[in-house]
Amino acid sequence: MPQRNYRDPVHNIISLDESVPADRLIVDLIDSAEFQRLRRIKQLGLAMYTYQGAEHSRFTHSLGVMHVMTRALELLGSHHPISEESRVVGRAGALLHDLGHGPLSHVVEKVFRFHHEDWTRRIVLDRSTEVNQILRGFDDQLPEKLASLYQHNYTPAFVSQLVSSQLDCDRMDYLLRDSLMTGAKYGMYDLEWVLHALRLDEACDRIYVESKGLFAVEEYLQARYYMFRQVYFHRTLRSAEAVLISALNRARFLIPDGKSRFRTPGSPFEKMLLGEETSTAEYLQLDDTDLAFRIKEWSRDEDEILADLSTRLLHRRLFKAIDVDAGASESFWASAEDIVRRGGFDPQYYLMTDRAADIPYYGDYSPVGVDPKSLIYVETGTGAATREISEVSEVVRGMRAYRIDRVCVPSEVADEVSALIRENLGANGRVE
Repeated sequence: MPQRNYRDPVHNIISLDESVPADRLIVDLIDSAEFQRLRRIKQLGLAMYTYQGAEHSRFTHSLGVMHVMTRALELLGSHHPISEESRVVGRAGALLHDLGHGPLSHVVEKVFRFHHEDWTRRIVLDRSTEVNQILRGFDDQLPEKLASLYQHNYTPAFVSQLVSSQLDCDRMDYLLRDSLMTGAKYGMYDLEWVLHALRLDEACDRIYVESKGLFAVEEYLQARYYMFRQVYFHRTLRSAEAVLISALNRARFLIPDGKSRFRTPGSPFEKMLLGEETSTAEYLQLDDTDLAFRIKEWSRDEDEILADLSTRLLHRRLFKAIDVDAGASESFWASAEDIVRRGGFDPQYYLMTDRAADIPYYGDYSPVGVDPKSLIYVETGTGAATREISEVSEVVRGMRAYRIDRVCVPSEVADEVSALIRENLGANGRVE
């Protein structure tokens, strides 16, 4: 049978041998309707407003995660016994881990009020999906095993750690991929050395890193730290998200009362926006094109606020993001609202806050308040006991948690709001 080859910008060639049952399963899953949908969802949402090359999809990322998982299991398997079931569950789980993402990945989750992980499990378990049928055709219990994997209940536990933890195949791929596609070099690290240094603590059922891999993992954590600071927290990207969130909230306010010119009653998008019960089949109809189409239609809406917000997003006339003190008083916010209102804008939609903690998978590494299963453990010397990485690495301890607190407002009032910040809070009030 033929070899299936995927040319990948990060990993070069990803090959699958269709004569091997486990590879044939991966090929069939890739060809499923649910996985092909990921071609229509951008990996970094609105990042293309800041980094014009950031047009890559969840499809390419998920394929990369599967490839990294395959490499990790191969290398671990040369040192430890790993069952065929664990290999199949790990590779399929890595491939399908992002099935539940909605339009523009993370940003709509705040408005639609859902978590993509929940939808991933639902899609995998729903017997009407092609993915479920393919998985059951290979192993009738495979959908349930993947659902257990995503909930960190699967045994052996190290397989779940490779899918989702502080050192997982997901992050290993997206750091390199997002760095390449944005042109920001902060995300580069030595993937091969990290993979070669992985070992399995069979007594504790967890992954650890050999002492020789400490520097490579430090580099990986630094890459992650700076990618969050310089790319995922970029003020232009976040201000674009603020405009989109305001537009969606305005549409949700208008639609129930029939005050919006453009409506699609009963559509999956509108049902999700209004918080109505949505079936798996309906949810799987959603992708970036649904949102892009509505933004174009809303830009001509009779409602001035919805039309203005949509036009700003359509033509990249975004809000300005201004650094603000996290301890801003109620009087400050009242004054800021007054400035926005005097400028002719409704503060409910034109005065938005942006905080680092609002981003899923926050970028800093910390052993505090985290599931121990997700932490990174390293050898303290050849053949020595393992310890949590921040206990042995000054570099990791030096990556202190950081705060980002901003206010996003229209450019028409940004200077006045910035002056208010400098006057009342002593902050930089930097506008970009």
